[in-house]
Amino acid sequence: MRTKVSKQFKDSNDSMIQKFHDSKILSYLCATHNYRTLFMHEKIIILDFGSQTTQLIGRRIRELNTYCEILPYNRFPEGDPDVKGVILSGSPYSTNDTHAFRTDLSRIRKKYPVLGICYGAQLMANVSGGTVESAGTREYGRAHLTVVDDTDPLLQGVRAGTQVWMSHGDTITRLPAAFRVVASTDDVAAAAYRVQDEYTWGVQFHPEVFHTEDGAHMLDNFLHICGCKKDWTPASFIESAIAGLKRQLGDDKVILALSGGVDSSVTAVLLHKAIGKNLTCIFVDHGLLRKNEFEHVLKDYEHLGLNVIGINAKDTFYRRLAGVTEPEEKRKIIGKGFIDVFEEEANKLPGVKWLGQGTIYPDVIESLSITGTVIKSHHNVGGLPEKMHLKLVEPLRSLFKDEVRRVGTELGMMPHLIRRHPFPGPGLGIRILGDVTPEKVRILQEADDIYISLMRAWGLYDQVWQAGTMLLPVRSVGVMGDERTYEYTVALRAVTSTDAMTADWAQLPYDFLAKVSNEIINKVKGVNRVVYDISSKPPATIEWE
Repeated sequence: MRTKVSKQFKDSNDSMIQKFHDSKILSYLCATHNYRTLFMHEKIIILDFGSQTTQLIGRRIRELNTYCEILPYNRFPEGDPDVKGVILSGSPYSTNDTHAFRTDLSRIRKKYPVLGICYGAQLMANVSGGTVESAGTREYGRAHLTVVDDTDPLLQGVRAGTQVWMSHGDTITRLPAAFRVVASTDDVAAAAYRVQDEYTWGVQFHPEVFHTEDGAHMLDNFLHICGCKKDWTPASFIESAIAGLKRQLGDDKVILALSGGVDSSVTAVLLHKAIGKNLTCIFVDHGLLRKNEFEHVLKDYEHLGLNVIGINAKDTFYRRLAGVTEPEEKRKIIGKGFIDVFEEEANKLPGVKWLGQGTIYPDVIESLSITGTVIKSHHNVGGLPEKMHLKLVEPLRSLFKDEVRRVGTELGMMPHLIRRHPFPGPGLGIRILGDVTPEKVRILQEADDIYISLMRAWGLYDQVWQAGTMLLPVRSVGVMGDERTYEYTVALRAVTSTDAMTADWAQLPYDFLAKVSNEIINKVKGVNRVVYDISSKPPATIEWE
């Protein structure tokens, strides 16, 4: 998918890319070399040229029970015997741009089956002597595919006139000599092509998106061309992960910071199955959890047989947060406080060599962003491994969130642990706008407990991606009985999403919202007004701070 690239971005890109490759990517490849040798599986490599839908390509391949890895466009894993095929993603660039991302395609063509998508298709045509030019007007949206060669392996079984989704500003106006058209649309002559005497294809539409009706079928055909067994399942992952962890860790001891969320919980169960008593989990109550969550989470972990140490550190966090209102400063204080408490407890455990973390694949992908727009550390506890001299073990780093949930189900974990909504690490500290006090925490815990409990009772909890309550630094006048009140306002938030990168506000029933509002105002002392947030992401974020 192409989007407009600013001149400022282009001018700064060369130095940025070089610095990024020298630091982030090389350190990532070194850090994960051991991981890849332990968790070997046939794979599809997706080379990322910066498309917004690259992750979606990966998700679609995984949904077809095939393991894949997303790597920067110029970091193809030479000599990896498990690679079965290669997909080239889209890009924000035109192939004619001076700063366009390019790589040596001779390393992969004729050696592996290759599928170029949008920019990937145009790049292969461009470097092989074809012509890629501006389409004049952006070709965006639905189109209908005419299959020129219905015997072509990529298009076998694709329905006549099937809908595809276009999103590009350039188009291939002349194909190289060895390239032949296998499908067209009304506006795009070379909507799909194949290279003669190669298992190489290019498509100028996006088979990975929902609006391409036979897109999954085309990707499935490509996996068949690659000779993939399509045996990547939760059960197969668990088997290989546990075996790999046993080889990696041996008799070493591991500590893991539990949050009560699905990622850290599934990580804990996998590690426990691999090393048993050599795993110690630490669950820190920073005083910013939901009502009774500390006790509930500890109770939940009992059925899993985990060795969990619960630490009540409320007073420490409340003291450090006193008077602080700036959101980023609150986040830093909470993060630093967690590290301090965790380190203090970890130092009481002799012989620990590893830190377990619930890092998942989107974290890894974001840490490898090649566009420079979103680069974040994939470590869940920033700076902790370096400070404590521990090695990292991250058994879920190859999984998407939905895959983590399927693995948890396969492990026999309780459904409410698996389906639990995402909850921010800083907890209610970033759902209380302004300064944090124990009284504000109490108010928000009570209001949020009513909201979430009623969502479960009305059967709405599993229909939304995330829900929560915000306490606003605003007081308003109200009337209760014959008395005037001047109390806080709380905002209810509920969103639908698939990956939290984008989200829409959930259209909850009016009678449900009326019930929640009535319950909160009547039962939570300190609140006399309830509002509902109808902002989508973007432009708003899911959390308010």
